[in-house]
Amino acid sequence: MVIKPEQLEEINQLKKQKQTTIRPVSAELEEILYHPFEVLDHGFVRVVDYMGNDSSVVQAARVSYGSGTKKVNADTALINYLIAHRHTTPLEMCEIKFHIKLPIFVARQWIRHRTASVNEYSARYSIMEDEFYIPQAQHLSAQSKVNHQGRDESKVLNQQEQKMVLDILKKDSTNSYQNYLKMINQDENGNILNEEKEGLARELARMNLPLNCYTQWYWKIDLHNLLHFLNLRADSHAQYEIRVYAEIMLDIVKKWVPHCYQAFIKNNKTGKNFSGPALEVIKKMLKGEKISQENSGLSPREWGELMLTIDIKN
Repeated sequence: MVIKPEQLEEINQLKKQKQTTIRPVSAELEEILYHPFEVLDHGFVRVVDYMGNDSSVVQAARVSYGSGTKKVNADTALINYLIAHRHTTPLEMCEIKFHIKLPIFVARQWIRHRTASVNEYSARYSIMEDEFYIPQAQHLSAQSKVNHQGRDESKVLNQQEQKMVLDILKKDSTNSYQNYLKMINQDENGNILNEEKEGLARELARMNLPLNCYTQWYWKIDLHNLLHFLNLRADSHAQYEIRVYAEIMLDIVKKWVPHCYQAFIKNNKTGKNFSGPALEVIKKMLKGEKISQENSGLSPREWGELMLTIDIKN
């Protein structure tokens, strides 16, 4: 179970609290506030707080009072214009705070996005839990021959290799955690194992835990930087283990700021920016000119990416 009974009880108590406010709210987001969306085998994402909605973006852009024009079409058009032309400051007026549970190796990749406020579970203060990410067999793939920093998801390991990998991961996770508890001279509940021993400090014992161990953090970010994160991580090229978190968060954005979400999908997720030389190639093709990679001014990689984007076999 991803969420422990005592955590569920806390969430249920929070949901019973009803607040009256004149601040802008998002009705759909209010419905899922505090709700944990399960990710991977032990992870989750949940929204614990937020500020602003679509009207807050409009209000900031127009520096107006209240909730904007109250004309949905006009507000939607303005939001689309802002995102299409990269006028991002109004989007920074909206913020959201997530509670996220994730494997440490995913957290180390995630923290590369340095535009959020983060507070992580302290393994110096608290005992780490016996929870480790063990991939499903279908996600065990070989190294990509093209993308040197990722797997080739089309090359899933055979059953014999899958079993070998999973056995190693499970065995190492169990052994490392048992040794961790032995070093701190405590069990998972914090009880002393041997009264005659001191036990190693938690801040040192933690170094023996593998990167598939789970951690938790609060992650607060503004809408502009969140969309940038999601544009990169909710993408087919992103690592699967971070992508599944991003996809859930993208659905949350849809509930929170639906007009911003639609503009983001239209202009970023399903849109494409072209370099100057690439744009010139497209113009020449539209005029019927014969053009190849050699006389295009593009590198072989740039040429290949352009042909793939505009769906032309060359």
